[in-house]
Amino acid sequence: MTPDRIRKTEILNAAVSLAEEFGLGEVSREKIAALAECSTGLVNLYFGTMLNLRRAIVGEAVRTKNLNIIAMALVAPDEKTRGLARRAPEDLRREAIETLMG
Repeated sequence: MTPDRIRKTEILNAAVSLAEEFGLGEVSREKIAALAECSTGLVNLYFGTMLNLRRAIVGEAVRTKNLNIIAMALVAPDEKTRGLARRAPEDLRREAIETLMG
């Protein structure tokens, strides 16, 4: 893996960690940059818009079967984030919803 790819992965891991701990809606470039020990400019370079960043977080949650983040995305207040979660496989969506129900 190239150094750029490694750094991007580290930043994404920080974003996923923040989403897991504080909620998807609380993730910001500033918080990610602080946790990943980089600048907000580097977060912007790799992910651009907040929608792209949320897309990457939800995509990683689907890849790693992180039901908590998928569940958060399914009930997010904005339609774009909910739409990202709806693209997850049906079985993961169902499991994520079950985590919300207890």
